[in-house]
Amino acid sequence: MYGIGILKGLGVTLKHFIETYIDDIRWLGKRYYNDEALSVRQGPQARGVFTVQYPEEKLNIPEEFRFIPFLVYDELPNGEIVERCTSCGICAKVCPPQCIWIVRSSDPLTGRPKPESAEFYIDIDICMNCGLCAEFCPFDSIKMDHHFELASYDRSKDQIYNKDRLMKPASYYASIRPKNYEKEEKVRREKEAAKAAKA
Repeated sequence: MYGIGILKGLGVTLKHFIETYIDDIRWLGKRYYNDEALSVRQGPQARGVFTVQYPEEKLNIPEEFRFIPFLVYDELPNGEIVERCTSCGICAKVCPPQCIWIVRSSDPLTGRPKPESAEFYIDIDICMNCGLCAEFCPFDSIKMDHHFELASYDRSKDQIYNKDRLMKPASYYASIRPKNYEKEEKVRREKEAAKAAKA
């Protein structure tokens, strides 16, 4: 009666151990480091050890995966870059760990604030990747990235992202989140059509 659970657990371990070698023979050395074998190991036909051999093997990242935020800018046909961020500060206000810092730019002649940021910083060591900044941004200027390999040796230099490191084109956003991008562009086109109809 006692110890049956332990024996059952050891039996499962032994089964996986043996099936690993049987699967290695079946794949003839092609079990790892190719997409076909990875999809089989991650599916219901998996036998033996099915651990992903990271970093040589990587799982496909789902579209809704989110990691650190980035700033989106639009590229006009003439090559001009238009920042979407107006430095309204909503992202910094809703950020739970308060890891976003924005410095608004101002007109040198009048001293009045301009709708663009002079400086924009995100401390990615503090960021908890919740996505609230992207959710609350009224201008669709901040989005969540798929890039998650951020290890470095110098925190002050590599882990505090400035505006230059955060800026990415809308085409990049479209490549990592095509469904979301298409939905947002459809809404944007409808709003522009409604404005044109009123004018």
